[in-house]
Amino acid sequence: MQVVSQASVEIDGETVATFDKPGLVILVGVTHTDTADVGRRLAEKVWRMRIMDDELSAADNDAPLLVVSQFTLYAELSKGRRPSWSAAAPGEVSEPLVAEFVESLRSLGANVQTGRFGADMKVSLTNDGPRTIWIEI
Repeated sequence: MQVVSQASVEIDGETVATFDKPGLVILVGVTHTDTADVGRRLAEKVWRMRIMDDELSAADNDAPLLVVSQFTLYAELSKGRRPSWSAAAPGEVSEPLVAEFVESLRSLGANVQTGRFGADMKVSLTNDGPRTIWIEI
């Protein structure tokens, strides 16, 4: 998760998500042990975490969120130079869990934009701070 001053996602030359005010970019990786409950708890933590300016949360600021699925977060590089993706859940498992995470955020009142699962996305952002946090539940 990164605090940003602006962010956007482009797919095949088309901008599919964008905002130009302080918010969060959330890169979501799913592993084999993740569940819908993990996604709901993560959504609550992200939305209420006091990481924005003046120790406020995204909820306090009604900050926009951009959620991008990111299986590469589970890259394993302990052997050789070619990453292994075996710790990442396959698409048929991870796609519904990412969708559940997004819906959980929206049910909390978040304005959430997304990339497109499995697409070749061009993610642009201006990291503010920088403030980047790895969250695992």
